This record gives sequence, structure tokens and C-alpha cells, in this order.
Amino acid sequence: MLRRDVYFFTATIHEWQKLLKPDKYKQLIMDSLKFLVENKRIFLYGFVIMPNHIHLLWRMQEGHDERDVQRDFLKFTAQQIKFDLVANHPRVLPFFRVQEKSRQYRFWQSEPYISTMYRKEVFEQKLNYIHQNPLQEKWQLASKAEDYHYSSARFYLQNVDDWGFITHYQAHSEEVGWEKKKK
Repeated sequence: MLRRDVYFFTATIHEWQKLLKPDKYKQLIMDSLKFLVENKRIFLYGFVIMPNHIHLLWRMQEGHDERDVQRDFLKFTAQQIKFDLVANHPRVLPFFRVQEKSRQYRFWQSEPYISTMYRKEVFEQKLNYIHQNPLQEKWQLASKAEDYHYSSARFYLQNVDDWGFITHYQAHSEEVGWEKKKK
């Protein structure tokens, strides 16, 4: 069965803490996304990595369930962050300690937000929204969307592919059912 659903996915750091502020953790997220693309688990159409949350626009590739991919992505990135905190920033760890039977620490909030993009117009609205996120007054991470490095804005606004693993959504518009197939 052809995987057609494109998802808007938001994962937030536990208690909205700004754990992703250091570039090394943003890069860890990017490396993990690259792994998923290169291993044919996802198509990545858009993203932004903010200090305390991430937004992704992605689609699972054939043979991969969205719940499994999302779980594995969040689990792996949390483990890698934990390893770094233990080794290099042990005083930060207590901020993520939780009283749960299944874990000592929680880095991602337990329920990410997931929404299916049934229409191209809604997808484009979400893509614009995530690209504008770093410009919001409370963040002020860049003066223009394309200037924020950890975003797909430059890919779409300047046709510059800094990452090498983003797929332009228009390349799959027919495949996901947003455009009628040409006869």
C-alpha cells in the first residue's frame, strides 16, 4: 500500500525547557533526520528546530509505520542527549528527572502533536508557520526566515539545499493526492 499521508509533527521538550538551545543538540536532531531519510524511512518536506520544540513536515516511506518511526526518533535523540548530559553537563540532568516507573529522565513531552495534512493549502500554511517561528518576538532567532540555519526556509525561499536530504513537497503532490495525475 502506498504511504500517502503527510504529517505535521511537533515534539516539545519536557516542561518547555530550552534544551535544544545548544547547536550540538540541534545538529543531533538533523543527523537523526538525515539517518531516517537515507535509510528510506521518511521523506522530510520541512522542519524547524527551536530551543524547546521541533516542527516537522514528513511522510513515512513504504513499510514504515508513523508511530514506530516517531517513537524511535524521539527515543534515540533523547538517549543521545542524555549521554551528552551525563558526560558533559551532569548538573543539567536533575531538571529532567521524573518520577515514572519506566524512566528516570524525560527529555521529550510524552504526547507529540500530530496532524495529517490532507490538503496542499493546509500543508503550505504549516510550512510558512514553521519558517516564521524563529522570527517571533519571543524568540528573535533571526531577522529573516531564510537566515535561521536550523530550518528548511532557505531551501524553499532561496532554493539552497544546505542539508541534502529535504524533498520539495511539490515533487510528491500527485503521490500524496494533492494534485490530479496528468493523463
